Amino acid sequence: MHARAPLSRTAAVLAATFVLVAVPVTSATAAETATTGTTSADASVKAVDYTVWQRDVAAVVAEARPWIEARSANAGTQKQAIVLDIDNTALETHFHELWELPTPAVADVRELARYADSRGVAVFFVTARPGIIYSLTDWNLKEAGYPVDGLYVRDLPDLFDEVSAYKTAKRAEIEAKGYTIIANIGNNTTDIVGGHAERTFKLPDYNGQLS
Repeated sequence: MHARAPLSRTAAVLAATFVLVAVPVTSATAAETATTGTTSADASVKAVDYTVWQRDVAAVVAEARPWIEARSANAGTQKQAIVLDIDNTALETHFHELWELPTPAVADVRELARYADSRGVAVFFVTARPGIIYSLTDWNLKEAGYPVDGLYVRDLPDLFDEVSAYKTAKRAEIEAKGYTIIANIGNNTTDIVGGHAERTFKLPDYNGQLS
């Protein structure tokens, strides 16, 4: 459990810290093209256009929603969850300066999260952001309108793990709490490899331009 720090005193410092400690992620590989939700734009777009990005995100969300609808309709006593990455998955990080807070939600993803929540599906966030900005991140997600049933950030020991291994371990932790992860959504390969989810949905990253 992380204690929440006063936002007014720490927001600017924490945002600057995030810039310094953000870890680069690997670029797209051939395996990505076989992952549910990958668009052809990943290989062709050289500069990220906001309108194109929104269109491509909407296409992936349109695949994810009927899956969540179908799975949650047959949940029975099963505890279900979805897992979301944050930067350029839940929040429009690439398109807004970090000191302009709160960072807006990716609207289609937020509506998907709200839809899942309305059907009794828990919404968890697993991010490579460091623990020092836990409070800022939690506040931003809630200000942006997300239901938040759990937020996982990287504590000091996690900083020495590969991002994909860290995220896989956190999904395993969620499963250990009794949840079945019916969908795992992220914009980077490191968000979705490693299993511990029934289905994965990959948002565009345009060959690593959106980390």
